[in-house]
Amino acid sequence: MRLIFFAHPNFLSHQSMPRYATMLAHGMKDRGHDVEIWAPKSFFYKIPGNRTLKKWLGYIDQYLLFPSNIKARIKEAPESTLFVFTDQALGPWVPLVHERHHVIHCHDFLAQRSALGEIPENSVGWTGKKYQQYIRKGFQQGKNFISVSKQTQSELERFLISPPVTSQVVYNGLNQHFTVGDKEKARLEFSKATKLNLPNNYILHVGGNHFYKNRLGVLAIYNEWRKNFPGRADLLMIGEKPDSDLNSAYENSPFRSSIHMLTGIDDSLLKTAYSGARVLLFPSIAEGFGWPIAEAMASGTPVITTAEAPMTEVAGGAALLI
Repeated sequence: MRLIFFAHPNFLSHQSMPRYATMLAHGMKDRGHDVEIWAPKSFFYKIPGNRTLKKWLGYIDQYLLFPSNIKARIKEAPESTLFVFTDQALGPWVPLVHERHHVIHCHDFLAQRSALGEIPENSVGWTGKKYQQYIRKGFQQGKNFISVSKQTQSELERFLISPPVTSQVVYNGLNQHFTVGDKEKARLEFSKATKLNLPNNYILHVGGNHFYKNRLGVLAIYNEWRKNFPGRADLLMIGEKPDSDLNSAYENSPFRSSIHMLTGIDDSLLKTAYSGARVLLFPSIAEGFGWPIAEAMASGTPVITTAEAPMTEVAGGAALLI
């Protein structure tokens, strides 16, 4: 079968979505399918400018140039071709192939819900609301959907105008190989690589600055734990560079000497961090799936996470829920 995967452009510097698209494409190629990945190229985005200008130049590349460039290629594709959208946020391209064989992978609808005012912690401006409406009108023309969790599936069906032909839940697999290793050895390796003087154990959090990752909550939990229980375990927070709110919370923590904000950790070192951790603390407000839960468990590390779907789906009864 010929499979064409629509993916986010590399110039946006996303991490999880390009990795997800690559995982799908490689998996299907290994099974003998004819695979291509289609994504916008940087043209207008190359023009120098501030962040706002670059955002709009990127929109031109994604929503004007890219559709124009692929229309002929779509017509040339055999009738049996399956077009695969690796994220429902690629909805504006769905009308290009909605009458062809297609399937749309759905991860989470937090941006859609925020745009509709359902998540007060994440306010969205007028242009952001219009952008999410543009995405929504696109994926609403789809007929076949795969959701990464039952939670995501239920939210998808809220946003669809008519019942889909297909709506299935397929949980994410791991896109890397994780193994259970020697924790003491892993801690020593991680300490050496990062030049951190870690104690015998540490608490780990993995995630970016999106509001739903609840990094402020991670710090608050850690502060309370240190106040109420003797002994020491450092806190490692691996992800994006801290924003101003997180920096402020860090500076005001009486335990900041034991808190380490780490960025630029590659996949190999992240595996080592998982292996050496005493526990993964993952108190997300919401998720589409929650990959770190599965990654930590595959590394032999216990997990503390939120008692809400989809975290409970991924943990499968094997985590401590809060």
